Amino acid sequence: MIKIISFKICPFVQRVTAALEAKNVPYEIEYISLKEPPDWFYDVSPNGQVPLLITESEAVLFESDAIIEYLDEVFPALQPELNAEQRAMERAWSYQASKHYLVQCSAMQSADAETLQMRRANLNKAFVRAEAMLGKEPYFSGASIGNVDIAWLPLLHRANIIEVETGFDFLEGNPKVKKWQMAMMQTGLAQRSVSSDFDNAFADFYLSEKTVLGKMTQGLSNESEPSLAASDNECCG
Repeated sequence: MIKIISFKICPFVQRVTAALEAKNVPYEIEYISLKEPPDWFYDVSPNGQVPLLITESEAVLFESDAIIEYLDEVFPALQPELNAEQRAMERAWSYQASKHYLVQCSAMQSADAETLQMRRANLNKAFVRAEAMLGKEPYFSGASIGNVDIAWLPLLHRANIIEVETGFDFLEGNPKVKKWQMAMMQTGLAQRSVSSDFDNAFADFYLSEKTVLGKMTQGLSNESEPSLAASDNECCG
């Protein structure tokens, strides 16, 4: 059986596990701490990052883009009807999502309102681009879920958690993206692609008293906390 090596709140991992869930592919998952990884981790991870996918033949695959392509080659595609040009476009729009994962992580770690708004504006560029592409169908390419939807799920899922917990909406001003977010959340893929204690782990990291979003949940003033949030590189990888 396929095995995934994961850090619980890493969006790159969630992209892979969501793809496996959408394809109904069974897999095992092992969670590690990136602060104190096991000794064997750096022996098998060329870049010292997650996700890793260990195949049934014990080959170790890394980089989420490469892992997604592997899954499409060995398991049925989510949208087999797409032609070569359409598949290339799917990869390009998937990249538009994944290159903003760390942008969102950084925004959620903001220690003050000014930094949050500055980083939100940077993240919003991605949502504005998506807004211009979305149509009336529930998913990016139409009536069925595809790789672009899977790639954007971590962004949409985390934006949903933040809005529910704090009232701060990363998707404000993008009504089509909001509709897309709702459709993706209704699939249940967000919940199935993370650990059972994901919400707690996410809140401990992003909604702590060190972040302005955490202060929103705890009713703390911006001036009462330190000016630095957790290190940005702890998002994953």
